[in-house]
Amino acid sequence: MPELAEVEYMRRHWDVALGATVTAVELHLRARLFRGVDTAALARGLEGATLTASHRTGKQMLFGFGAAGWLGLHLGMTGELRVEPAAYPAGRHDHLVLRQPGRALVFADPRMFGAVDWTPGAQPPGWWLARPPEILERGFTPARLEAFLTRRAKAPLKAVLLLQEMFPGVGNWMADEVLWRAGLHPARAAGSLDAAGRAALYRELRFVCRGALRSIVRGVDGHWADPPRGWLFHARWTDGGRCPRTDVPLVRETIGGRTTCWSPAVQKR
Repeated sequence: MPELAEVEYMRRHWDVALGATVTAVELHLRARLFRGVDTAALARGLEGATLTASHRTGKQMLFGFGAAGWLGLHLGMTGELRVEPAAYPAGRHDHLVLRQPGRALVFADPRMFGAVDWTPGAQPPGWWLARPPEILERGFTPARLEAFLTRRAKAPLKAVLLLQEMFPGVGNWMADEVLWRAGLHPARAAGSLDAAGRAALYRELRFVCRGALRSIVRGVDGHWADPPRGWLFHARWTDGGRCPRTDVPLVRETIGGRTTCWSPAVQKR
């Protein structure tokens, strides 16, 4: 599933359309990603509206169309945003197409685990206004982190790092990267960290988020770029990977309900 940096990469694709008007809207009305959406109101609201704003928080994207309303998008596992030529014929997986002079904005999702949200009017949707601070924002403080770990004291760190109400945008590979860099075992109870452990977790959360955004988003004009060499990212995906620091074989197991990769040489139980 796309994580913070991959979602930011996708969001920026549509930035070329800022200031342009939507001339036509095409929807696959039976697609699951429109569940709970008044698709007729969505189509009416978007046709003739101008794209004025483009935002992301965590794994959520929000596109503003002035007083007409706000289009929220979640990519799910296989969703993607594209910009195609104006005459592009929508394919079977292109569930939302916004046509503008000179281009077509496409939201495709083959497995339909993504989601579309439409909020009419100039006021952003409630879920956006209530969003938690991102890890790189000033509101994400060591005190906030400590309080959250205390509330989830018995849960394994890996599971806790995937909770979007505290760590928006962090997914499976980012959580593994953070814990490896902090030297923390993914099965360790969140409440067991001392001050040094919490400081390491806070530091590496910010390092990984900043580094992922810097490297992955860099590829926006072509393919996205992988994180730098030396990250766990490059060794964690398949069995047989080795720790980039120690060359010891990595371990892959299910922790907190998710496939987890960790280094026994760096992350002690």
